[in-house]
Amino acid sequence: MYQVLYRKYRPKVFSDVYGQDHVTSTLENEIKNGRIAHAYLFTGSRGTGKTTCAKILAKAVNCENSQNGEPCNECEVCRGLDNGTIYDVVEIDAASNNGVDDIRTLREEANYTPTRGKYRVYIIDEVHMLSTGAFNALLKTLEEPPEHVIFILATTEVHKLPATILSRCQRFDFKRIQPETMAVRLEEVSQKEGITLDKDAAILIARIADGALRDGLSILDQCASRSKTVNSALVSEVAGLAGREALFELSKSISSRESSSAISIISNLYQNSYDMERLCVEMINHFRNFLIVKTVRLSRELIICTDDEYKSIQQGAAEFTLEGVINALDLFQNTLVTIKSGANARIEMEMAFVKLCDPKLNEDISSVLDRVSVLERAIKNGAEIKTAPAAEEPTPEPVVSEKVVEAEKEPAPAPVAEPIPEPESEPVPPAPVEDSQGDEPAQKASETVDEGKKEENGQVEFTQWGEFIDELKKQDITLFGILMGAKGYIMDDMFLIDSPNPTIRDFIQKNNSARTIRLALYNVTGQKYRLGIKNRPAAETKKKDPLDDLINKASTKINIDFK
Repeated sequence: MYQVLYRKYRPKVFSDVYGQDHVTSTLENEIKNGRIAHAYLFTGSRGTGKTTCAKILAKAVNCENSQNGEPCNECEVCRGLDNGTIYDVVEIDAASNNGVDDIRTLREEANYTPTRGKYRVYIIDEVHMLSTGAFNALLKTLEEPPEHVIFILATTEVHKLPATILSRCQRFDFKRIQPETMAVRLEEVSQKEGITLDKDAAILIARIADGALRDGLSILDQCASRSKTVNSALVSEVAGLAGREALFELSKSISSRESSSAISIISNLYQNSYDMERLCVEMINHFRNFLIVKTVRLSRELIICTDDEYKSIQQGAAEFTLEGVINALDLFQNTLVTIKSGANARIEMEMAFVKLCDPKLNEDISSVLDRVSVLERAIKNGAEIKTAPAAEEPTPEPVVSEKVVEAEKEPAPAPVAEPIPEPESEPVPPAPVEDSQGDEPAQKASETVDEGKKEENGQVEFTQWGEFIDELKKQDITLFGILMGAKGYIMDDMFLIDSPNPTIRDFIQKNNSARTIRLALYNVTGQKYRLGIKNRPAAETKKKDPLDDLINKASTKINIDFK
């Protein structure tokens, strides 16, 4: 019967274990010096060698001819433990034997001496699955087991173990196996199996395995079933990965803001049965490489790839700002969580790329920071990029009332305001008083007004609004409160009030308020004015982007294509 590679090449001695030298060297010294503990805890991610080391340790402590802490694998005990004829080593799956009764049975069996070896070894795999009652039942035996009993606990989730269990064990943390170390092991196995494995393919398998040598050997086994010559293209096809070219094309679409190109690439990958969740993970790793290149000085040491691929990563990273890379990572991470929750993977990926190609669609703070950084870099470099001219909004024509209070022979002014009806009779204001240099106040007020900012239709901003509002406060405190926050404009002999309050016209017409305003104006300027309300443009219904104003201001210095 065919035996899969990860079982066929499972290490039988500590020296065959890859990537865990800090664990194997310590265990060898303990066995060699006779300092064997009564309880061990092996923790780490999947496929890193926890159960393998537990089995080697169980053989080593019972081996009749142990050499330098290694089992000989030739004595009767070693052979008996390998083929299952000696029952001094017991493996327990805590996922299916996690009750109090199971632990009580274990405690009763532990009192029996070993049949052939020196120790009775209990390997409890996935120990974090034990119930609370089972942990409590195990505590006393784990703390003071019989002299011939050794417990080896293995788990991938050590944080779920009670502190009382942790304090009773010697803990060993298994690290993820580095890709370069795993690639060496894959090449050794492929040589023994007569498989031609390209170096790029070995690195790609190691990257996909994510630190689990068991997963790496499984991928190699699957590729060997297709062809005895394994290259990176075959690995990508077997593992359901998007090619490296597709990843660079997708990132290029993001940097050039071409969402249609990104959607087309995703469609082609989907039609070729590429898994969209896996594509999302690959894009996260792809932009992670960009992040390393932009933030780490010696980035080559942290990115496992070929020299040609590293140059492509550097070129791709140069097309993004650091904020842009972080924004893409955030968005893809959130997309991955959404996909895992059951959403349509293809739609979620398409939405993610559309948002990245058009940052205005993404309102996250990371997206805003990305857009600001792009703008700052363009201004700093002075690069000329095609600009998309902003659409000019038409200025609404103000509505003017046909009713004119004061009959005049000269033509009416341009329709920029709605006049306030004048009262039938109005008290004559006091005569103007000349100043010390003989100039009349009206002339002085006129000069002050002329210094204001001119607007369309001949309107001039009234620069003495502060003095006017103070004078109005002395005469009518209510009217003073109504006009706070308003502005004034002069157009010929008409004084226009610009107020955000839509009821200002009706209020001024009541209680002779218009007469009070004219009197205050005369006291400040020494000149009579007709009153009118400056028409305000209709409120914008379209939501404006918060960065549009900043972009328009920057566009006066350089041309920026910021879609």
